[in-house]
Amino acid sequence: MEESGAISRRLVLKSIAGLAVASEGILTAQRAAATAAATAAPACFPQPAVTASRSASGPATRTVEQTLDVRFTDVDIPGYGPITTRTYNGAIPGPTLRVRAGDTLRLTHVNGLPPNPPFHHGDHNTPHHANSFNLHTHGMHVSPSGDADNILREFAPLTEEDAALGAPEPRYTTTICVPADHPAGTYWYHPHLHGSTAEQIAGGMAGVIVVEGDIDEVPEIEAADDVVVCINELKLRDGEVPAFTSGSWVTGVPSVFTVNGAVNPAIGLRRGEVQRWRLVAATAFTALRLQLSGDDRYLTMHQIAQDGIGFAEPVARAAVVLAMGNRADVLVRGDEPGRYELRADGVDDPLMTVVVTEESVDPPMQLPAALPPGRPFLDEGEITGPDREVVLHVDPEVFDGAFPNAYRMLGSNATPPADPDGDLTRDTAYGRFDPEYVNHTLRLGDVERWTVRTDETVPSHGHPFHLHTNQFLVTHRNGEPLDPPVWHDTVGLAGGAPGDSVTFLVRYQDFTGIALAHCHQLHHEELGMMQVVEYVEP
Repeated sequence: MEESGAISRRLVLKSIAGLAVASEGILTAQRAAATAAATAAPACFPQPAVTASRSASGPATRTVEQTLDVRFTDVDIPGYGPITTRTYNGAIPGPTLRVRAGDTLRLTHVNGLPPNPPFHHGDHNTPHHANSFNLHTHGMHVSPSGDADNILREFAPLTEEDAALGAPEPRYTTTICVPADHPAGTYWYHPHLHGSTAEQIAGGMAGVIVVEGDIDEVPEIEAADDVVVCINELKLRDGEVPAFTSGSWVTGVPSVFTVNGAVNPAIGLRRGEVQRWRLVAATAFTALRLQLSGDDRYLTMHQIAQDGIGFAEPVARAAVVLAMGNRADVLVRGDEPGRYELRADGVDDPLMTVVVTEESVDPPMQLPAALPPGRPFLDEGEITGPDREVVLHVDPEVFDGAFPNAYRMLGSNATPPADPDGDLTRDTAYGRFDPEYVNHTLRLGDVERWTVRTDETVPSHGHPFHLHTNQFLVTHRNGEPLDPPVWHDTVGLAGGAPGDSVTFLVRYQDFTGIALAHCHQLHHEELGMMQVVEYVEP
C-alpha cells in the first residue's frame, strides 16, 4: 500500500440536521457560516461553513441546496493578513457540502466577477477568461453531462455591454444526483474551465464535499471529532493573486499555504483522544508529504481512506503523501503532551500546530480494528478492453512568447500533430489538449488496464494524473505490485531516472458523456497536458 476542548461530531450534526439550507446569496451564506462557527469542532480551530441535506418527506427526497456566490472579496487570512481574491461566498475555503448516497445536490452559481476582456489573443492552451468558471466535483462518481459535473460548461460573467446597462448578475445551476451506492468519503469541488482553473484555485476557490455513510457509523469513528483540514495553496503578491501571464508565474509568485483559511492554525487534542481528520490537498502546484512531528517525537496518522474510498483496516503512517487533488482520511490520537506540527516536505513553515494537552480521556479512545468494505477490488482476469499507455512529457523552451514549454500527454491516442512531417518537439498540437479531439473512447462495462508514466528526470517535477468520473485501482508502482492495491482518482508521479510509473485497472460505469484525463499540476494542465475521454454505451 502506498505511503502516503471540542464539541463532538454528533453535536455538530445535530445542530445542522434541521436546517433548511436553500441558501440565497451572501446573507444566507453568512448565516450558515455563523452557525457552523458556533458549533465548530474542535474549539478555536477554524472550520468551513457547513451545508447539510434536508429531508422533506423521507430519504427519497433528500436534497442539498447551496448558493455559491463568486466575486472578488477582501479576506483576512489569520497569520498572513488581508488579501483580495475570488472566493466562494466570501471565504477560503468555500462551504463544506455534506450529502449522503442517493441525495441530490443542487447548486446555484452567481458570477459577480467583472467582465472578461472581449478577445483572447493566443491559443486555447494559454490562460484566458479568468472571470469565467464552472464546477467539478473532484473524485465523485457522478454524471459528467448536462447540468451535472460538466466541465465543458462556462459560467460567464456579464459582458461589458450588459454591465453598462445594469443587467443582473448571471446565475447558473448545477444538479448532481449522487448514486445510491456512492462510496462514503471525502471529496472536493473546484472550478474547471480550461484557461482559468489555475488562477482561480490559486486564489482559494475550492471547497470540501463529504459523502456520509457506513464508515461514519463505525463506533470508534463516530465517537471522534470529524475535522475538515482543507489545505489551500495561494499565489499571492502584494495581497493579490497576480494574473497568470507567463510560464514563470508558478515559481515567481510565492505560495502561501493555509488550512481552512488560516496560516498555521492550532488544534487541541487531549491525551488519549482520537480525532478524524479529512485531509484535502486543494493545492494547484505542490505535492504534500505530511508528517506530525514535535521535539524528537511523532504522532502517528492512522489512515482509513484514500481519495474517498475506505480501507479494510486502519494503516499506521509516519507520513501521508498527497499529490495535488488527493484526499486522505486519518485518525490521530493524542499521545505524549506537547506541541506537534503538521509539516510538508519542501514547505518552509508548518501547515498547522497540534497541542496535546495534559488533560486526558479516561478510558483512552480506541481505534477501529476493521472498517466497512470501501469498494471491491478489480482483477486482471476481468479485463475486457485494450491496454492504454499515457506518457506525461515536457518539451522545454520550444515556443516563442511568454509560455515557452510544451506540456504533452503522449502514448495511446495522443492528440495528432499539426504537421506530422515537422519537428514534433515544436509542434503546437501534438499531445496537447484539443477539446474537439476524443483521445479515449471508453465503453461502459469494460475493465481496462492503463500504464501512466512520466519521463521527467527531475524528482521535484511531478505530474499527478487524474481521471474524471471513474475511480481507478492502482495495482503497481514502478513495476512493483502493491499489496493490497489502492483506489485513487488522482495519483502522483515524481520525476527521476527513470520517472515514476503506475499501472491501474478501471471499470467504466453508469454514466456516458465527455470527461477529462489530465495532469493535476494545474500549470501543466492549463498549458495543454490534458486529454478528452468519452464514455459511451457498449
